[in-house]
Amino acid sequence: MESTTEQTVSWCPSGLADRPESVVLGVRSGEDGSVAYLAEPVPAKEVISLVPEGIEPRRILRFASHCESDCRQRVGTECGLVNRIVALPGPPRGSAVPRCHLRSQCMWWNQRGVDACHRCPAVSSLVSKDDDLGNLVADPSTTQEQLEAWIAAAG
Repeated sequence: MESTTEQTVSWCPSGLADRPESVVLGVRSGEDGSVAYLAEPVPAKEVISLVPEGIEPRRILRFASHCESDCRQRVGTECGLVNRIVALPGPPRGSAVPRCHLRSQCMWWNQRGVDACHRCPAVSSLVSKDDDLGNLVADPSTTQEQLEAWIAAAG
């Protein structure tokens, strides 16, 4: 991730595992499934084969890959996903920002700063069918108003 040509590339912290440049950003852990970030990137191709058969890799790992201009989450030059993610309640004020090797090249950081970083560990790139809020956030057609209404109704 440090080469001169890649310094101008934006990285998506909710990327695909099968891209040539993909790296493991972190491991899902704990009761809430939040991401524990790796200190250094590990190429996804070196890790995928270690995931037991029958387990979707995104269930236990978070991947980062290059942002693509044709991504379904793209809204102009921005990431619509991170805009919906920061609409969700964040951690208490003054909470530490997670340590992350991707930050300097991260699309979310460059677009939304610390607000994105605070919510990033809770993001799952594999949303279950019964996770209404997760599906709303993941759906590119969801508006800010729809998210706010869902959050208000959930109380």
